[in-house]
Amino acid sequence: MLENVNNVDTPEEIPSTFTYIAMKKTIITRISDFFVNYFSLSGQLVSQEQAEENIREGVSFRGTSILILIMAILIASLGLNTNSTAVIIGAMLISPLMGPIIGIGLGIGIHDYDLIKRCMRNLVMAAGFSVLASTLYFLISPVNEQHSELLARTSPTIYDVLIGFVGGGAGIIALGSTNKGNVIPGVAIATALMPPLCTAGYGLATWQLNYFFGAFYLFIINSIYIAFATYIGVKLMKYKSVATADPARSKRVMRVVYALAILTMVPSIYLTYNMLRDNRFTMDADRFIADECDFPDTQVLARKAYFKDGGKYLSITLIGRPLPIDSLENALTPRLRYYGLGGTSLSFIQGGVYERSASSESINDVKTQELYRVAQATISRQQSAIDSLQGELAMTRFSSDAAEQVSPEVHALFPQVKRIGISSAVVSDPATQKLDTATVALISLDARLTLAERRHLLDYLRVRLGRPDLKLQEMSEL
Repeated sequence: MLENVNNVDTPEEIPSTFTYIAMKKTIITRISDFFVNYFSLSGQLVSQEQAEENIREGVSFRGTSILILIMAILIASLGLNTNSTAVIIGAMLISPLMGPIIGIGLGIGIHDYDLIKRCMRNLVMAAGFSVLASTLYFLISPVNEQHSELLARTSPTIYDVLIGFVGGGAGIIALGSTNKGNVIPGVAIATALMPPLCTAGYGLATWQLNYFFGAFYLFIINSIYIAFATYIGVKLMKYKSVATADPARSKRVMRVVYALAILTMVPSIYLTYNMLRDNRFTMDADRFIADECDFPDTQVLARKAYFKDGGKYLSITLIGRPLPIDSLENALTPRLRYYGLGGTSLSFIQGGVYERSASSESINDVKTQELYRVAQATISRQQSAIDSLQGELAMTRFSSDAAEQVSPEVHALFPQVKRIGISSAVVSDPATQKLDTATVALISLDARLTLAERRHLLDYLRVRLGRPDLKLQEMSEL
């Protein structure tokens, strides 16, 4: 009981609590009033009739509008062809393509299906004429090089969805307000409706269908989300529906609108994921190269980080002093996982010749070169000795084999010959000091040979042994 009595607020504490609550409510009210005053649209919006009139005026595509559109397409094509950003921006300012797209959003918001049909028909016609004009231009243009401004229109991402949505929101707010300023031209530049159509024409003209589909998908993204943002803006500004609106049909149309918005967004999310994955992989590769590939006399000339067939690859080109590539790859591959590059295939390419100066050549390099020269000289001398010994061995084998082969034949043809020997000798000329080789047949006789027999024996031995320079010498018995 005593604790409960002690915990009861005293009369002095109750007024201070109410004062704190009142001060807190006052601060919150002031903050909310501050934001309401700055973001309030009361008194700044035109009537629904006037806003509809402004939008419906830009829906029609006839006469001058279609000619202006074609001129804008040609200007944008020239800008893409020359990679000129200023020319492309000028074409987007001229283009009247925003009118039908905003008209579609207005028609969905107020359930005016006749307006939706008219806008859709005009938008299809405008897009068709635009692609046709750009295709014809790129067919006759002598320059078909792919520039960065052209390639940027072929890979839409979720950011293009956001740009179209926010741009469409800015457009409908400007059209429904008294102070329009330069919003509509700015929206036309930001959402970039013209360049994708020109790039689609380039894809058709050069038969690169990946360009055509990528660029046309970007145009569809911009169109759908500008119209979607316009629809939301119309609902927020509480525009009244047309009197003939059918509730059941309105529900069906809204289901189609939301389905298109979601289906259009899904591929862009996938493309955004791939873009972010590639950017992250490139950043990690750059960090790895900056930290791990810092060599004294060798620099990184280029690098290529890419995905292929589900694998990750990093190729680094080096210039300067040659390095042992195999050892380098084995040493640095385990380090990849510390940079988020686990499973990446690492390869190095030597891209240059290293020229040593006397000041940079180390003592170890000099010793290595000297040992190499000594080894080469030793190997050369040993090879010469081997060649000489092999020659002498061949001469010795010839002498013994030749004597053994011809001895029975000579004895049968010339019975006077008792013994025969074949010898290869080195002969020196005292006058010229030149060395030569000579083959000599040494014979021992039981009876003298006539001159004719001697000549016959010599001719026989020369032919039989294949030695036309063979000499015949008679030897005395020892």
